[in-house]
Amino acid sequence: MKPHDYRDLIAAYLDATFSAHRVVVYTEVSLGKTIIGKNRKLDVLALRKSDQRALAIETKYQQVPGTTDEKIPYALLDLEALWIPGCLVYAGEGWSEGVLHTLQGSRRAVHCLPERPELTRTAATRELDHVVAAVFGFWDHVIPEERLFSKSLQLSLALKGPKKAEARPALETKKVASEEG
Repeated sequence: MKPHDYRDLIAAYLDATFSAHRVVVYTEVSLGKTIIGKNRKLDVLALRKSDQRALAIETKYQQVPGTTDEKIPYALLDLEALWIPGCLVYAGEGWSEGVLHTLQGSRRAVHCLPERPELTRTAATRELDHVVAAVFGFWDHVIPEERLFSKSLQLSLALKGPKKAEARPALETKKVASEEG
């Protein structure tokens, strides 16, 4: 799989899974500068226009050992410098053991390998699903209803507060002394 094929796979997965929630997906988006001052081009940008929430995504696929390993520390640091939430989405069998440990231990890196043609949520997309849920608030996508501890309403105590004031009957007014006379 070529780098742009993996980028497009991730973009297609995000579009298929989250477009119903009004998330739009862009590829090759220019956004600011990198940590070394170069113009930044994001692989994927997921955006919900209604509230302007966004997620920047860099994609890395490594099928055989190679130079992509050397780019990972820089890519992770560069994501830290973004002004919006971002993550590195990776897959492939060619990662060195050391870099794979770095990716697995980073809160900015998630493994994701959607299956074509379905592009449905699976165990292989779970890590990216969790990031999308955190950024956009789509917890219903990652927390199954059957995991709810109690389906009954939470216990609520009926508290007796102060009594409502009742209107007093009108007092009879005293007759003026001249009328008593």
